[in-house]
Amino acid sequence: MTPDQLLELAELVVIGLAAGFLAGLLGVGGGVLMVPAMVLLLGFDQHVAQGTSLLVIIPAALSGSYTHYRNGRLVLRAAAFLAAGGVIGAVVGSVTALTMEDELLRRLFAGFLLIAGLRIVLPKDVLARITRRVGQ
Repeated sequence: MTPDQLLELAELVVIGLAAGFLAGLLGVGGGVLMVPAMVLLLGFDQHVAQGTSLLVIIPAALSGSYTHYRNGRLVLRAAAFLAAGGVIGAVVGSVTALTMEDELLRRLFAGFLLIAGLRIVLPKDVLARITRRVGQ
């Protein structure tokens, strides 16, 4: 294995550790960190980064969910219905993503992160004013 290959493996492990930590700590999908890191730091294509992230998050989500379940912090019935919708949505979303150009997909992902971040950071009344102005 070449030094470049070893470096890439180390970077992937660090990205995975950070994403898993954030997933367990904040309940966010690791893709929020993994996808940008793979694209920006490792030069992955947006489609490849998203596909990779979807597969990688399965064991992280299972282990985190089990930890919360053991501590009585998981509603199995709700999780089952969310999972059913999530599986269908993931199939439809993945098929749709594969029809898009890489640049458009990257911009949609960035827009999603921006909107989600603003919704978390800005008070509700500020968001309501912004939404009203945009809608006019």
